[in-house]
Amino acid sequence: MKPETCSAIDGRYIQDHFPGIGRYTYNLIDALARVAPDDSFVVLHNPALRNTRYDIAALARYSNIELRRVDVPTFSWREQYALRNTQYALLHSPYYVKPYFLSVPSIVTIFDLIPLHFPDDLPNAQARFFFRWAVWLAAMTATRVIAPSLATRDDLVAHLRVPHEKIAVTPLAADARFAPQPTSEITRVREKYALPERCILSVGINKPHKNLATLIKVCEQFEIQLVIAGAWDARYGAKSQIPNQSQIRFVHNIADADLPALYAGATVFVMQSLYEGFGLPLLEAMACGAPVIASNISSLPEVVGDAGILFDPCNADELASAIARVLSDDTLRDALHAESLTRAAQFSWERTARETLAVYRSLKTEH
Repeated sequence: MKPETCSAIDGRYIQDHFPGIGRYTYNLIDALARVAPDDSFVVLHNPALRNTRYDIAALARYSNIELRRVDVPTFSWREQYALRNTQYALLHSPYYVKPYFLSVPSIVTIFDLIPLHFPDDLPNAQARFFFRWAVWLAAMTATRVIAPSLATRDDLVAHLRVPHEKIAVTPLAADARFAPQPTSEITRVREKYALPERCILSVGINKPHKNLATLIKVCEQFEIQLVIAGAWDARYGAKSQIPNQSQIRFVHNIADADLPALYAGATVFVMQSLYEGFGLPLLEAMACGAPVIASNISSLPEVVGDAGILFDPCNADELASAIARVLSDDTLRDALHAESLTRAAQFSWERTARETLAVYRSLKTEH
């Protein structure tokens, strides 16, 4: 491969510290190799970084992908000079902490500006200052910015003054394994985690913008159990402070392989967030056929379309009414199940790759 014709992608973020960004980066690279067999890609990677989720070596099975080892950790000043003089046609960074002043055109993916809206998501003032400075610097020094939703694009324009024409929107996708599951698999996962046959499901950490307190309060009025799957960070509230814990089943550190059956077995999936850059768990739930209820703000309506019930996340009565409708109406649940599958099928990593490839090619043409 001639370096000057290759698109370089910073694969150092395919590691356990970045589960969501790692998933995006790995799936994007895999799809790019398939949809653009005549294009050449270089994946920069550091084997020293802990990665138990993805087989980076497997990407080398594609003849148009070259793996290049770079012994530079993420969050390192070294990357500012070690990667600065790359000879590739461009460099795509999937995270805003990146090499900033490059000798070639660059692209950065910025998923959201949640810490600007919800500063308490970050542990201290120093972290909040660093986020604002680093994400602004990434947006300003990149030749192009990729956002996963129109909502994030509009935030970049409004809060960081990024020119509208500099931003490309490329929606994310659910992995192929997120699909309707056989009854035996749903039963296996239920038994493994001691889950009820019927449940309201929420997936995600308990950060302030996730608005879990509203969902927990609303679910007190229903006899059905609420299942909360995801990490629980005591900095954002102790579980011991939650009343009626007998109605809640907490599932922490759920195995990735068990997620599809968890989604597929839910009576209803609720995403009550006050803000999301895209809301990938929502799309994953839909791909598994779960009836969904979601907030009507930020990016979530872009994901749901007309396939779910939208509600005002600041209105607990509206959420309660939506849940009651789905729980009590078998016909509605069946309709939402079918609509979830139809809507989710409109998103794919191939689509994400083609739209990202268009950004790559436009940069090569301009430069």
